[in-house]
Amino acid sequence: MDVTRRASHNASDMTRFMLLDVMVRMLAIGQLLLIAMVIGRGAAPRTIRLVSAPLLLCVAAYLTVAAPLFRPAHGLLWSVVRLAAQSVPWLLWLFAHCLFERRVDRRVAVIGVATLQLCWLTYDFAGQMAAQARFAAALVQHVVSLLLIAHAMTIALSERSDDLIEKRRRLRVGFVVVVGTLSVVVLVLEMLSGFRHASPGIAFAQASAILIATTAMGIALLQSDPDLLFNPSRPAPAPSLSPAEHVLRQRLDTLIAGAIHREPGLSVGSLADRLDTPEHRLRSLINQRLGYRNFSAFLNHHRIAEAKSWLADPARVDLPILTIAMDLGYGSLATFNRAFRDETGQAPSEFRRAAIIPGCEPS
Repeated sequence: MDVTRRASHNASDMTRFMLLDVMVRMLAIGQLLLIAMVIGRGAAPRTIRLVSAPLLLCVAAYLTVAAPLFRPAHGLLWSVVRLAAQSVPWLLWLFAHCLFERRVDRRVAVIGVATLQLCWLTYDFAGQMAAQARFAAALVQHVVSLLLIAHAMTIALSERSDDLIEKRRRLRVGFVVVVGTLSVVVLVLEMLSGFRHASPGIAFAQASAILIATTAMGIALLQSDPDLLFNPSRPAPAPSLSPAEHVLRQRLDTLIAGAIHREPGLSVGSLADRLDTPEHRLRSLINQRLGYRNFSAFLNHHRIAEAKSWLADPARVDLPILTIAMDLGYGSLATFNRAFRDETGQAPSEFRRAAIIPGCEPS
């Protein structure tokens, strides 16, 4: 009788956990869809809108397939939902690039998505007899996912000093602490469990953590609009300078005229020291008054303007492009070529040829 009563009590506790789990997951999914709609209808750059919606939908897919209520779930539809859930790390990696305005390495993107899809095909369609193949596919998928998330976290932190938007600088830390850490913990727990379904208690804890992370990131993103989700191709007119900002701008222009922008490794902190001004004041001036979102963009603007002048000068026609890159403070020719092409749409050699030879079109 006691055994029966205990079994009934355990079953009742399990039912409560499952009901709470479903409630938390439904709340998180609703919140994800709401954030996706708000960002999609906002003034964010098109790339962020195109990446954020699939990311949020795939997080919702993960909340669905990981729910104890839906286990076991088979069929083509659930396989597609599982593919969406497994795509979260890759989309999170892509979202970090878009949010922090970083160039996407297409080779890494293609390798990442191809690996995840191959693992999904192996895991879902290898059949029950190929248990070792399915385990290997799940292991590879989780390792690749951890690498993508680790890279996204590195992007968020490593380029924080270059970021001129104070709200986004804080978001970088929050992205790593909340989103990155939670993603790593979820993946590691799944690996330690041998890719078996988590117990209802652990599943409920994971769903609750995702709800908290979703709430925190939603508040950070939506409250910071348009600072974070602002389209840089349509900048708002900068307000007039205050007397203190006007003086700081004049001192900055004097240093630029003295070619301080050519110094290798110049940072916003070292430039603030040279101006004998707090770093946050210089960041505010360059970002909110001069319109640059990253310090590297500010430097590239002045460096590339000078590079164009040198490349168009017949007296410097024999000066190697590598020498020009080094003299302007770039650490490598590849970095200079990329910055020059981003600014002008041409390679430095093409620009020189068109500038020196009248009527010559770039090849």
